[in-house]
Amino acid sequence: MAKVLISDKLSPAAVDIFRSRGIEADVKPGLSPSELRDVVGAYDGLAIRSATKVTKELLEAAPRLKVVGRAGIGVDNVDVKSASARGVVVMNTPHGNAITTAEHAIALMFALARQIPEASASTKAGKWEKNRFMGVELTGKTLGLIGCGNIGSIVADRALGLRMKVAAYDPFLTEKRAVELGVEKVELDALFARADFITLHTPLTDATRNILSRESIARTKPGVRIINCARGGLVDEEALAEALRSGHVAGAALDVFEVEPARDSPLFAIEGVVCTPHLGAATAEAQENVALQVAEQMSDFLLSGAVTNAINMPPVSAEDAPRLKPYMELCRQLGAFAGQLTQAREGTIRSVTVEYEGLAAQLNHRPLTAAALAGLMAPVMEGVNMVSAPIAAREHGIDVSETVHDRDSEYQTLVRITVCTEDGARSVAGTLFAGSRPRIVEIKGIPVEADFARHMLYVTNKDRPGFIGHFGAMLADAGINIATFHLGRAEQGGDAICLVSVDEPVSERVLAKLRGLPLVMQASALSF
Repeated sequence: MAKVLISDKLSPAAVDIFRSRGIEADVKPGLSPSELRDVVGAYDGLAIRSATKVTKELLEAAPRLKVVGRAGIGVDNVDVKSASARGVVVMNTPHGNAITTAEHAIALMFALARQIPEASASTKAGKWEKNRFMGVELTGKTLGLIGCGNIGSIVADRALGLRMKVAAYDPFLTEKRAVELGVEKVELDALFARADFITLHTPLTDATRNILSRESIARTKPGVRIINCARGGLVDEEALAEALRSGHVAGAALDVFEVEPARDSPLFAIEGVVCTPHLGAATAEAQENVALQVAEQMSDFLLSGAVTNAINMPPVSAEDAPRLKPYMELCRQLGAFAGQLTQAREGTIRSVTVEYEGLAAQLNHRPLTAAALAGLMAPVMEGVNMVSAPIAAREHGIDVSETVHDRDSEYQTLVRITVCTEDGARSVAGTLFAGSRPRIVEIKGIPVEADFARHMLYVTNKDRPGFIGHFGAMLADAGINIATFHLGRAEQGGDAICLVSVDEPVSERVLAKLRGLPLVMQASALSF
């Protein structure tokens, strides 16, 4: 009989799901890390919320463990890399708390507009400061939405019901989807200039960290009010505190912080700031939904091998997984390549086409295309996986198509991903070397053969003498070692591509210098 340990508080109904399906479930919340390590080795599954930390050390103490189920979307408390290395599936429940989080953002917006927390404290203190708390109406105001995916679109719907105007910035939001939602798609600077309220609903990635920095806050409309119910680290808290003290920002409401639990923050002592302790998902309905979902998903996996909402495993049967695994990895890395280039150019994806030739044309394409979409959207979408990526693509109005070629191919197997944005189409193709190792063979129609590496540089340049010397010297001056160097060109003297793997990440400072080199048209850092 399979055994599951529930180490955080979970709904009794979720416990009943495990037991009704023949799975032994032990409920032991509040264990210390050492206590958890002592007992976890006896279990096949571990059901958690946010309190339990699934570390490398904990995983090493759990030789039987097959699945970790997170009742909620964030898996920051799970070492996914270590879990993958040990063959442990990590699942989450990405949609169970969307409405609750969106409603909390709206609640904080009302609290800011009418100074409700301060007015309540004043009145309870025996004061009657009616003239002190002059609020503002939401009707007719512009809400700037940074992130318009699942939660953001719900916030937009509620704001439109309040007769607000909604301007949305989201790299994956198409004009078609914006029209369906009733929002105006804008660039970030336009949002800063126009928004009376700004609310964030984007994951924390390298691209979004401090998206509200000192510089960007300075570009916002004077008197703006800022709400963050997404992730700590999206807002520079010191910079926000300075803008509040200067009066440039009229108020702020934060449910998430750079360091949690947030025992201290420069924002706590400032009037006009509302703070809550990460309550975005804290409703009875949301907690029940995610608990029931994770119990169902884990039970399905332990009893039949079915995989739903996995962070690190494709949704395929146990029989098909060994054969499809290298193809899915190829598709994921090709998607990640295309996604990072699109993000670097700040393009909005309109459509994605995945083509299959050779042996790849004979396989089940649904998980392969899902893997490609997961790689494509991962740079800007938190928790996206092979299950959620196709849904997210539909939510963002991205047209996804597959083409299967029944023709002779130069390679035994070939997968090509073409991404269309408002400024054109870009493609990348790859194959499996020695039957299992993903390799790039073509970029934008130009032959370039290269293995994927942890850290890479992608450069487009004019095919002229001197480029390689200047490029190599620049990296040498920066102390960056080149591992492999691959070149390709459309024609002599035309556009060329340089794809380089390096031993360490390349900083923005070095990238800026590379972009300033003669003959260089584009330079982007990639990671896989």
